[in-house]
Amino acid sequence: MTQESPALQEARRIAEDVLFPAALEVDAAERVPESHLELLAERGFYGLAASPETTPLDVGDFPSVLRLIEVLASGCLTTTFVWIQHHGVLAAAETTKNRNLRENYLSDLVRGKRRGGIALGSALRTGPAPLRAEPVVGGYLLEGVAPWFTGWGMVDSLLVAGRTSDDTLVFAMLDVAESDVLHADPLELMAVQASGTVTLRFNRYFVPRDRIASTVPQADYLQGDSGSVRFNGALALGVAGRAIALLGDDAGGLPTELDAARASLVEAGAEELSEVRARASELAMRAASAAAVHHGSRSVLPGSHAQRLVREATFLLLFGSRPAIKSALLDRLTAPREPA
Repeated sequence: MTQESPALQEARRIAEDVLFPAALEVDAAERVPESHLELLAERGFYGLAASPETTPLDVGDFPSVLRLIEVLASGCLTTTFVWIQHHGVLAAAETTKNRNLRENYLSDLVRGKRRGGIALGSALRTGPAPLRAEPVVGGYLLEGVAPWFTGWGMVDSLLVAGRTSDDTLVFAMLDVAESDVLHADPLELMAVQASGTVTLRFNRYFVPRDRIASTVPQADYLQGDSGSVRFNGALALGVAGRAIALLGDDAGGLPTELDAARASLVEAGAEELSEVRARASELAMRAASAAAVHHGSRSVLPGSHAQRLVREATFLLLFGSRPAIKSALLDRLTAPREPA
């Protein structure tokens, strides 16, 4: 057996000793406890996506990175969901050619002294851009909505993508604060409600050029979007793993399926990744459903981990999807079954 990295060992301790014991309480709360986010920052986990020479975290190889996300999600998906958004902001700050952003933001983002969230709906959606970026003297004006932003009230920085009329993405680093040109509408979610997920409305919000992290054609961005798909798959494996643990000796072949799905998430090429992500999400749904059946009628009560996991697994069928993932999931969920 491969020795786990120090960071992965620490993640496992946090998941079992802190996150999982509080998961039901967080599930019913208005926001993730500040103590959870502070603990992840103190242990260096906000530097997960930074380069090895920048991060204080001894993670190990890429499979260990995915396993760390999985382990934290098995403890509390809501906490992990808020935390994982930060890494899109961190990656943008580290790779930007904008020296101002890198010098002013990177160090604090790595240490979790500054925490971030992402609003990338205009980058990921085809068709008309929900959030438009209009070039003006000195920068851009943002107009429209960012349909999905997680961490409102818990993060300091926002990486938002607007799209120009020629489908160029403009990634801007903003401070998180409501104003007459930026308004947050809370969303009611079936799971991870304490994640502070909102729709952001921009009303001719001016972004100066020194806050622009990068610009890139949307087609190029979508071709390189495999990292987030793997990370989201790891969230689903975390939910599946917790459900399997609740099943105990009645888990049947699910542990073997989990091991295979974990390996596939690491090894899949770009052309296979949608199917692999769909496989992880479908496995989480089946494992959570099995745990609910295993624990019987009490699984419908609010104090049951099984009902929480079923809701979280359903959420992960839908969150962060792409057309190819949706098609792969529908194929898996509607495939004919042999009669018993």
